[in-house]
Amino acid sequence: MPHDSVPPSPFPGGPWDDRPSGALPPDPFAGDPDDPARALDEPQEESGVPMSGEERVELLDDLADLAVYQALLQPRGVRGIVVDCGECQEPHFHDWALLAASLEQLLNDGRMRPHEPAFDPDPHAYVSWEYCRGYADGVTASETAH
Repeated sequence: MPHDSVPPSPFPGGPWDDRPSGALPPDPFAGDPDDPARALDEPQEESGVPMSGEERVELLDDLADLAVYQALLQPRGVRGIVVDCGECQEPHFHDWALLAASLEQLLNDGRMRPHEPAFDPDPHAYVSWEYCRGYADGVTASETAH
């Protein structure tokens, strides 16, 4: 047999033999109301509650604060902010860019989409929002004292 020819299928007579070339196999969940992929096809629910002007201003303030915190703390080895999740009771580690993108998405779309968690984060490289605020206040107080 020449090296470029295709050997015969070792599984003749299977259900795939009758499929047209390039056709996908049958969906094993076809017609199943509990099909896990159904959620992928359904549009996401809109929150229905538009962001108030006050919430928008607070979000813009948070984005501005985040930029200051990053400028002050990233050179000191801080990778981002840790947030204690009220839903899962686990800390969530957000790198600076990821948190900024999430806040911008909330500002633009009115909601944040899920994202991948940080892979094997070093908890010592992340600080809380309150720590950032206190650090920035301390730097500001130190600069105005001179």
